[in-house]
Amino acid sequence: MSFSNSNRSKILVVEDDVYMQTILNEYLNGIFDAVICHNGVDALSFLQDGNMPDLVISDLNVPKLNGLELIAQIKASDFFNSIPIMILSGEDSSEMRIKCLNAGADDYVVKPFNPRELEARIRVILRRIGK
Repeated sequence: MSFSNSNRSKILVVEDDVYMQTILNEYLNGIFDAVICHNGVDALSFLQDGNMPDLVISDLNVPKLNGLELIAQIKASDFFNSIPIMILSGEDSSEMRIKCLNAGADDYVVKPFNPRELEARIRVILRRIGK
């Protein structure tokens, strides 16, 4: 599993729900170069194997290493700390959004979501980093 050699922006998606994986894979891969990992440990391993995404989108409640723990691991790394992170979660509490943003997430999108809004939010982050 790795990114293709396309010139499209590279997005690492961390999502364990098969239905959501299908939606994200079909929608995002029509626009970006997206790779899906099923849990936080696989996502971290994917990064450590030298795969550098332009953006990480993670569900908050994935197994093995949840979204908050993944944010902490990425932001603690000298190699990965500049990668923007978007949390995509069914958790709609203001407290959790604040917690994720304070931990280093660049955006927080609540499920269910409009795919076009997700794309717009992704493009905002990519513009900000010059991609």
